[in-house]
Amino acid sequence: MNEALIVLVRGIISFFSLLIFARTLGKQQISQLTFFDYILGITIGSTASTLTTDLTSRAWPHWIGLITWTALSLVLQFITLKSKRASDYLDDKPTVVIMNGKILEDSMKKLRYRLGDLLEQLRDKGVFDLTQIAFAVLEKDGQLSVLKKAEYQPVTPQDLNLTPSPVSLSSELIYDGVVIEENLKKANKDIDWLIQQLKAHNVREISQVFVATYTPPNSIYIDLYEDHMQ
Repeated sequence: MNEALIVLVRGIISFFSLLIFARTLGKQQISQLTFFDYILGITIGSTASTLTTDLTSRAWPHWIGLITWTALSLVLQFITLKSKRASDYLDDKPTVVIMNGKILEDSMKKLRYRLGDLLEQLRDKGVFDLTQIAFAVLEKDGQLSVLKKAEYQPVTPQDLNLTPSPVSLSSELIYDGVVIEENLKKANKDIDWLIQQLKAHNVREISQVFVATYTPPNSIYIDLYEDHMQ
């Protein structure tokens, strides 16, 4: 058989195998990676790649390798769910790097976490003034969680003794020029209502709409393919 055809077939098999194994391991693999997830992803990806292109070896040992790593990962996920100590050892644990407004240099040194990294992640959180911070925690996936001092936290309706309107999730009624009838029914609306809403926004055809979303009780967002902006 032609080598190119063999690579193509093995590539298709390894692609869907990797997809199945990733789905089996769950969303943890596509979230922010911990050390364990990072090593696991590299190993399984490398094995699948070798399965595709290494024509000098048989395919079944690579399959055994993929199944073994996936099975071990599932076992370790179960263990970390049951044991906090095992979870802390495998995935590490959150570390406080700012406490009561003071930067903990010793904690940062143990993590080999640089001041420049801290300042960059603070800016990413919208914090440009260190005096506003009460606590900062470096999570086990490398993300920084920040708690501002009370005087710098945003005011909430509860602080003002207000009763806010209930919040609801939005749903797509039109997606890429196509009406999502299932979502329309869930919103207790019909196509006539949708057309009236489009006309109210000077939209003549559904095919003109890139996306339209509806948020109860009466909020609708419409974006067209052609946005007349300067």
